[in-house]
Amino acid sequence: MVEKKEIQETILKQNDVKSNNKPTEEELLNLLRLVAPGTNFRTALNGALKIGKGALVAVENPKILQIIDGGFRINARFTPQRFMELTKMDGAIILSKDMKKINYANVMLAPDNKLKSVETGTRHKAAERTAKQTGTLVIAISERKNEITLYYRNTRYPILPTDELLQKANNYLQIIEKQRELFDMHVEKLTRLELRNHQSLSQSVAAMQKGILIQKIAENLQKSIIELGNEGTLLKARLREITHDVEKETDLIIKDYTNINLKKTKDILESTPYENIEKEQILSALGFENNQKIEAIMGWRILSKTSLSESEIACLVKEMGSLGAVVHSNISTYKNLLGSEQARVFNEEISKIKIGS
Repeated sequence: MVEKKEIQETILKQNDVKSNNKPTEEELLNLLRLVAPGTNFRTALNGALKIGKGALVAVENPKILQIIDGGFRINARFTPQRFMELTKMDGAIILSKDMKKINYANVMLAPDNKLKSVETGTRHKAAERTAKQTGTLVIAISERKNEITLYYRNTRYPILPTDELLQKANNYLQIIEKQRELFDMHVEKLTRLELRNHQSLSQSVAAMQKGILIQKIAENLQKSIIELGNEGTLLKARLREITHDVEKETDLIIKDYTNINLKKTKDILESTPYENIEKEQILSALGFENNQKIEAIMGWRILSKTSLSESEIACLVKEMGSLGAVVHSNISTYKNLLGSEQARVFNEEISKIKIGS
């Protein structure tokens, strides 16, 4: 309940200052949480469809009060049952700012008809124009098409039925599972090469490509999971399991191989659509030209698998110059840099990593 209130307050505060702009990704996700299965609001919307009624519903703000006409004031606590009864009338339903009350029913929305609309039906035109003009949340229910459409500022978002969303989400999950298998395969091969002091830019790019794809597809799946509400609980747990440590591992590969720096390379890659994440784009983001060779790497990824702290890893690679020099040194060299006990532990850990690869 606290989370829902915070979401609503955030939306209401932003309505007044950016009513004619597109919502941010965070705002859109917050809106999807409000209409997700398991909420009273979604129960009401689905209930209206079930009884074969269309509806137009908007959340009140100062601007919307200027464009409503007729109807009557209800001022009653919001319940799905009340909402469904009121959809039997032709006019729009206006909810309070916190969406806990039904303030008006059977009102006519009269937004500026000069505002551009991609809709054809009267109800949906009114919904789209009202959202654009007032910056509030407006939802149109079409009994003929059996559809629920969300409008917010300049954004139109169709609310898919739960079964369609589940199918879409499961398709995403299957893709991510396959990409994770390929990612692990490329990372294992990269580890074997690096431990033998054979740095491979092409192999690192192959691993990065899969890691970045997984993260980008997971972002799309996360939106579907949020939209599914309590129906997406199992999918959320499975996604977390499949993507465990992918971002961390990918970041460390980038850190080892970038010619720029981790943040700049990540910024470039994050702004690239996932369908364009090809070898050339990754090489460019790393600051390399095609077929350019790499002499040595610092080895942050492999050394991070040991118990060494970040500062200790930094000390090792600074003093010794490369992963190859670190991995193929002896315990006496480690003692000079890490101390006797830490050197003993590190020597054991790096030996196990070499044997395991």
